[in-house]
Amino acid sequence: MLIIDCHAHITSPDETRYPPNARPLRVPDGTGSIEDLRRISLANGVKAVRPVQTVSFYDYDNRYLCDAVKANPDWTAGVCTLEPDDPRSPGLMKEYVRDFGVRTLRSTPGDRRTTFDHDGVRSLWKACAEAGATVDIFLMRLEWVEGAEKILREFPGMTVGFDHCLDLKPGPLYEKTLAEVLRLSRYRNLYAKVDFISTGTETGYPGSDLHDAALKIIDAYGPERCVWGSNFPNILWTPKLTYAQHLGIFTRELPLSESARAQVLGETARRLWFPDL
Repeated sequence: MLIIDCHAHITSPDETRYPPNARPLRVPDGTGSIEDLRRISLANGVKAVRPVQTVSFYDYDNRYLCDAVKANPDWTAGVCTLEPDDPRSPGLMKEYVRDFGVRTLRSTPGDRRTTFDHDGVRSLWKACAEAGATVDIFLMRLEWVEGAEKILREFPGMTVGFDHCLDLKPGPLYEKTLAEVLRLSRYRNLYAKVDFISTGTETGYPGSDLHDAALKIIDAYGPERCVWGSNFPNILWTPKLTYAQHLGIFTRELPLSESARAQVLGETARRLWFPDL
C-alpha cells in the first residue's frame, strides 16, 4: 500500500547556515533534519513526504525548507510558510515554486494572526494560483472560521489542505469543534488532514479517544478528500505517540475499508501532490 506523509516539520542541525529565531522550539533529542525524516519514514514504509516550514524554529525564514526539498525532489513536496502581512511574500511564493520546487503555501491568518479575511492572505492565494501551487490552511481556532470560509468561497478552484482539523482534541470545545469540521466538508476543495489523533489524544496509543472523530470526518469528507500526516518530529509534537504508532492507528486500528485506507494513507496525496510518483 502506498503511504505518503503529508505533514512533517524539519530543522537543520547547522544553525550557522540556517539560524533559528530568538526563541526556537527545539526538538528534545535533536532529530529533526531532512535526513532524520527520510530515515524514519523509510523505516515505516513511507514512500514520500510533504516537509513543512517550522515556524516555531525559523519564523518565516524558509531557506532550510527550500534547500531540503530542492535537494530531494524525488520524494518530497515542500510546504512553505510566508507572512501575509509582508508585501514581499507573494513574490517569494512564486520564487520558491519556480526555483526550489515548493508545491504548497501553509496559509496563516493576516493582521498578526487574527483573520483570513485579509488582503495579504488573498494576495498569497492569488500567487499560489498563478504559480500552480496549492494551499494548506492553518485553521486552528474557532474564531478564525468565518474569515476562512470567506476566502474558501473566493477561491473555489484552489486545492486546500485542512491542517489538523481545527486542532481537534478532547475537552470542553470538542463537540463544537468537531461540528465545525464536519460542516466545513461542504467546501469540496477542502481536504482534511486527519492527523489530529497524534496531537490531541489524552490516552496515548491507540488514541481511542479520537477514533470516533476521525471516522466521522473521513465519512463526511470522503476518504478521497482525507490524508494522513505524521507530525514529525514526534518526540516534540506528539509525545504520547511515536511515528510508528501514529501510522499504526491508520494501518491497523481504525476500522476502515481497504479502499478507504488506501485513499487516506497515500492515494489522495498522490493525486494532489505527487502525480508522477
